[in-house]
Amino acid sequence: MAASISEKELDRLVTLVVSRVQEELSARSGARPAAASAASAPGDAAGEARPEDGIFADVEQAVEAAKEAYASFEEVSLARRKVFVEAMRECAAKNAEAWARLAVEETGLGRAEHKIQKNLLAARKTPGVEDLAPLCYTGDDGMTLVEPAPFGIIGAITPCTNPAATIINNSISIVSAGNAVVFNPHPSARRVSNAAVAALNRAIREAGGPARLLCSLARPSMESSQALMKHGAVRLLLVTGGGEVVKLALASGKRCVAAGPGNPPVIVDDTADVKKAARCIVDGASFDNNVLCTAEKEVFVFDSMADALKQEMRRYGAFELTGAQIEAATKTLVEPGTPYPHPQKKFVGKDAPVLARAIGVAVPPDTRLLIAEVGELNHPLIQAEMLMPILPIMRVRDLDQALMCAKSAEHGFRHSAMMHSESVSNMTRVAREVECTIFVKNAPSYAGLGFGGEGYATLSIAGPTGEGLTSARTFTRQRRCVLAGGFRIV
Repeated sequence: MAASISEKELDRLVTLVVSRVQEELSARSGARPAAASAASAPGDAAGEARPEDGIFADVEQAVEAAKEAYASFEEVSLARRKVFVEAMRECAAKNAEAWARLAVEETGLGRAEHKIQKNLLAARKTPGVEDLAPLCYTGDDGMTLVEPAPFGIIGAITPCTNPAATIINNSISIVSAGNAVVFNPHPSARRVSNAAVAALNRAIREAGGPARLLCSLARPSMESSQALMKHGAVRLLLVTGGGEVVKLALASGKRCVAAGPGNPPVIVDDTADVKKAARCIVDGASFDNNVLCTAEKEVFVFDSMADALKQEMRRYGAFELTGAQIEAATKTLVEPGTPYPHPQKKFVGKDAPVLARAIGVAVPPDTRLLIAEVGELNHPLIQAEMLMPILPIMRVRDLDQALMCAKSAEHGFRHSAMMHSESVSNMTRVAREVECTIFVKNAPSYAGLGFGGEGYATLSIAGPTGEGLTSARTFTRQRRCVLAGGFRIV
């Protein structure tokens, strides 16, 4: 059920989100040149519409094209649908590097070598048509068949932090489920997002599919996202982004799959393999400069293990800030906010040496992560979802205090958490009490996304609305067919 919200409150939220997007774009302008790229199709730099590739000037045109494509897609067999999805996977894998580099050039966020891995992960491990298993019940009264059916037209809001990977993942899931989609990409990731949409559309078309199952907007904005949410032909919303955008989607009156923010804590207890824990934490927290919402954001370590953990982290590419350096980092990298502080936008997704230079600290050029031991739970570095390679560490007495701190720092988002321990009982207790959608034990955070861990991959983790790690079946509705009095064969 959609959340109840007044028109006045809705207007306030729209104004707030538009203001924040404009601030973000302003902060990033000139941060890094949007260089030309092989992945960038003609017209991308100018934000021109390319209807033949599914890129439209406004929401109405995009939705009409998606409706036309969906009408054709409804007649396609499951076998042909699988062919189209395989063509999308091949296209995404082929362009993984180009789209990764374009994403970094355009947004200034993250590391290209890590975005390549995310793009390949989305291409290879996003579930396809095989995810759509029907159910069948038989008994004395006959047979009932329950099948997953498409919604039709889906409206999708995508982020700037993982632009191409999210487009790849969402597109494969949505098309596998039999739907068409209209994307409203984050404005600061418009070029790479639309390059991916256009290329994936061409792959579907060349495989014999409808021309524009994937549609997007040439100049996306908060206003266009609001228009998409309100459009009568859009049956389902998929929102991967910040809390304000999620609130708008939930207030739209439509069914919404919402992937909101996180602030994932890590607990290291006194049974942990400290060397392995240190490596896993550095790997996870530094991956793509910490822009993943699942990444390690703060560490609560038993006091008896803290010194050894920090020493191993330093050996593995982390640089420890101390005293005045931590104060400078807090002042420079965090800005006040309500109910929680926020990362300073111009430093989101930047390399660790860039952060160090901003606070007047010289670090080796290959530094992967800054770490900072802080003494209180309400420290801004703990309370903010930093989205950059700086990781606060706090000592705790025991598991009781670690759990209290972890639950408080996670803010009740129930998104992700990690633990390093050899105690099954400790891990079981933490898993139950943190109640997160993803709980990773003795591995980097990204193992929870199927990267170095079992299971499928997703870039949209719907904690707020309960779907969890999205896949093709997320974008279907159940339809039941009943035959009474027959078709039970035993």
